[in-house]
Amino acid sequence: QEQSVCIVMVTNLVEVGRVKCYKYWPDDSEVYADFKVTFVEEEPLAEYVVRTFTLERRGFDEIREVKQFHFIGWPDHGVPYHATGLLAFIRRVKFSNPPGAGPVVVHCSAGAGRTGCYIVIDIMLDMAEREGVVDIYNCVKALRSRRINMVQTEEQYIFIHDAILEACLCGDTSIPVCEIKQAYYEMIRVDSQSNSSQLKDEFQTLNSVSSQLQPEDCSIALLPRNHEKNRYMDALPPDRCLPFLITIDGESSNYINAALMDSYRQPAAFIVTQHPLPNTVKDFWRLVYDYGCTSVVMLNELDLVQGCPQYWPEEGTLRYGPIQVDCVSCSMDCDLVSRLFRICNLTRPQEGYLMVQQFQYLGWAAHREIPASKRSFLKLILQVDKWQEECEEGEGRTIIHCLNGGGRSGMFCAITIICEMIKRQNVVDIFHGVKTLRNSRPNMVETLDQYRFCYDVALEYLEAS
Repeated sequence: QEQSVCIVMVTNLVEVGRVKCYKYWPDDSEVYADFKVTFVEEEPLAEYVVRTFTLERRGFDEIREVKQFHFIGWPDHGVPYHATGLLAFIRRVKFSNPPGAGPVVVHCSAGAGRTGCYIVIDIMLDMAEREGVVDIYNCVKALRSRRINMVQTEEQYIFIHDAILEACLCGDTSIPVCEIKQAYYEMIRVDSQSNSSQLKDEFQTLNSVSSQLQPEDCSIALLPRNHEKNRYMDALPPDRCLPFLITIDGESSNYINAALMDSYRQPAAFIVTQHPLPNTVKDFWRLVYDYGCTSVVMLNELDLVQGCPQYWPEEGTLRYGPIQVDCVSCSMDCDLVSRLFRICNLTRPQEGYLMVQQFQYLGWAAHREIPASKRSFLKLILQVDKWQEECEEGEGRTIIHCLNGGGRSGMFCAITIICEMIKRQNVVDIFHGVKTLRNSRPNMVETLDQYRFCYDVALEYLEAS
């Protein structure tokens, strides 16, 4: 009736054990009164899902395509932890809604709080772009004159301000694949008067909008019993991102200095951690097993002075607490050593074993901020991706570690996200990729050189593909 082609859903079907929304779409094809709805495809991403349907009306020949954009990270009466993902989601909806289409249908559970937030942010983004000003108060007031409780809580009202501030400070940093080469050369050109460049300015903006963790954010890492499990006290994981260890090992706590992070398509697909300390090697293998990790990426050198021991058996079998690790094979290719391990939990032998591939990257010297070769680092990323696709039906997690679980690990995650973004959406957005990672751990991609290297590898990936 309204000629709408986009539906925005900002609720989950079930939240905290309560049904919030009836599943109104089919998995295949279904008739609702006079309308036949047919499922076409689904694109799952870390923070939202895009579903495509065709819509037919009985007695009419016309077949319409409708897309549903389902944002999954927004709790009822609450707000998303960060605005970064929601802003990308809103831009994706705007891009997908063609000129001349009918209104976008927006709903949550009650069609009030979250729906109101979404609409206000959408309107304010347009207003900021067209007029250079925003008026959140009067926008909410106008919405409430048409529907009660639009934007329900003070927290949601504050979140709208945070989202618009981030959008105005950062802008739209995505670059179409066809324009990236020219855009990048412009970005790295140094202005003779200011002695700066667009790339440097972008990195400074990234630093200014990256939230810094407070002691209360890392209360578990700061517990006295966990102090000796941290290599550096300025590289602590926030409580909300911790992967708590499940397998019991005597009196050992369930803490490990690690953080769960989203990949482009999968929530909590990465676990970023420090190289195991001599006293946390058992915990490291508990982490691998408990979280179904099928890849371990090692980006630092072994260094006993820095407390970076060898944590695996070179051959045969070794036991690390409750986890038994069996070295199946080892191969070397240029600057990459690949080892295949079979691990099992001796406290739960009925669960069988897990196959884990370790990728030890040798092309990154301890004193260098970036790897020696873009090509070899890209090769590492693609090999890890290929292994992940092959095992556990692509559902296994990847552990990435360096000395502190920061700059190097962040670069690996960021470039993996960017390669996937190029493949799926034909855009490059390094800023968004790194900002998303920093929302979980602020030391991801620490220097301008590392940030620039992300662009360099993205260009290398485009040329190779």
